[in-house]
Amino acid sequence: MHSKYLLDRLQSIHHAAARLIYRAHKYDHVSLLLQELHWLSVPEPIKYRLVILVFRCRYDITPEYLVRDLQWAAHTDSRQRLRSLSSQQLIVPRTRLFTVGNCAFGAAAARIWNSLPPTVTSAATLNSFKKNLKTHLFHCSYPSL
Repeated sequence: MHSKYLLDRLQSIHHAAARLIYRAHKYDHVSLLLQELHWLSVPEPIKYRLVILVFRCRYDITPEYLVRDLQWAAHTDSRQRLRSLSSQQLIVPRTRLFTVGNCAFGAAAARIWNSLPPTVTSAATLNSFKKNLKTHLFHCSYPSL
């Protein structure tokens, strides 16, 4: 099955759970309910877990096989004179297969990590990183706040 289809199904279950908690009707709008519950939209927790792994890889708190899948721009010899030397960016590896290759940990994690603002990626501790990340993803889920 296509991952978009599965995410849509999961999102509908997510909405049904919010309606159940608030005893809302089937066709009531759920965005305000989800905001009040402080629930992220379905893709955001997936991004959250993936980026937490990247942060842990940065400080070698994960298994070696995960650390090997990531390439920091600052550690690449060919980029010594670029601005990326001082940034916390990852190099997104080229993939041959769009459907499978882009879902690999190294590619997906790098793409999501690089999309985060520096205020999130520059956190010094795991707890402050989690807090900043959750706030950022919450604002991505509900931009009207």
